[in-house]
Amino acid sequence: MAAALLELGHLFVVLAVAGAIALRLGLSVIPLYVVGGVLAGPFVAGRFGLPYVPNGEIVTLLAEVGIVLLLFFLGLEFSLDRLLESRTQITRAGVVDLVVNLPIGVAIGLVLGWSLVESLLLGGIVYISSSAIITKSLIDLGWIANPEAEPLLGTLVFEDLFIAVYLAVVTSLVLGGADAGTGSIVQSLAVAFGFLGVLLLAVQYGTSLFARLLGGAGQEAFVLRTLAVVVPISGVALALGVSEAVAAFFVGMGFATSGHREKIERRLSPIRDVFGAVFFFWIGVGTDPTLLAAAAVPLVLAVALTTPAKLLSGYLGGRAYDLSKRRSLRAGLGMVPRGEFSLVIAALAAGGSTPVMREIIPAFAVGYVLLMSMLGTVLMGQSSVIERRVFRDPEEGTEPTG
Repeated sequence: MAAALLELGHLFVVLAVAGAIALRLGLSVIPLYVVGGVLAGPFVAGRFGLPYVPNGEIVTLLAEVGIVLLLFFLGLEFSLDRLLESRTQITRAGVVDLVVNLPIGVAIGLVLGWSLVESLLLGGIVYISSSAIITKSLIDLGWIANPEAEPLLGTLVFEDLFIAVYLAVVTSLVLGGADAGTGSIVQSLAVAFGFLGVLLLAVQYGTSLFARLLGGAGQEAFVLRTLAVVVPISGVALALGVSEAVAAFFVGMGFATSGHREKIERRLSPIRDVFGAVFFFWIGVGTDPTLLAAAAVPLVLAVALTTPAKLLSGYLGGRAYDLSKRRSLRAGLGMVPRGEFSLVIAALAAGGSTPVMREIIPAFAVGYVLLMSMLGTVLMGQSSVIERRVFRDPEEGTEPTG
């Protein structure tokens, strides 16, 4: 027990230092948490005979809670009514984003000789932008009230809803194994979509139940009751072969209309941040940096191809919202960062049956997220400089940049 407590203490020391460095450099904390996990894990610190944090059951469990809470909070930001109101613009921008970006990752995998499932995993990793990094950057840069925030947030909504279906499908394919028959895969998909259908009905018709559950509860009871819903439901989903992240997202959507959304965010945000940090750390702990060499080719191809692809799709998404060229360019720059969902997909791949899934894809995802999260935040921060270089037309150049 003492050893486990020391390991946990080691983990939190690394996270605290990584967070301080990120703050000093003005970077997102996500890549620094991942790097901290790599350095403090068995593949770096352990190899040099230093104290290290093992990729054990305790860290894995805490990381699972982190995934659940991150996606639960994301679900809190959406409601079915809100989605329906903006469905036309969201769909136009989202479809462009999907059609431009997902096939690139799939194509890279197929060209490298990977299986279709492995290539689909790669496609998801390079397709999905980081809601956490983009939202934080919008707030930090003061863009959140600007017109370009609409296509950015709308496209993220589309991505999150698509990825819910995507994860349900690839979870069944990955957990089914390479030798699984068509019948077993169809059965797994039927169970997954049946479970998600039940959750969707609960979201649509369970508003009063969610409201009564939290109504009148004191601070401690309020937190415990919320966790007593989202964590067990996510556990049931995982036991059925459904992504726990998707289940948590739907539960969050249910609580979004309960009238307690702001109170949930206020009281559970510190808990989410702690467990979310452990999740990103856990991704790093399980990554052998020597495998980055094996992932170098897909990594170089992905960065070179998906950066301009996201810029293009984001720009077209801005135009779908009838924004100016300058504002649309900002939307393109803002879609570049990748983060939490790419790592969720990598964590799913790590439970697969092939060496590519267990080793290369997680290593690729870590390197890709590190590069794209830092590149994306830099591009957003330097948007004014980029705009001046791209648009030399006086009419375009006179648009305010604040």
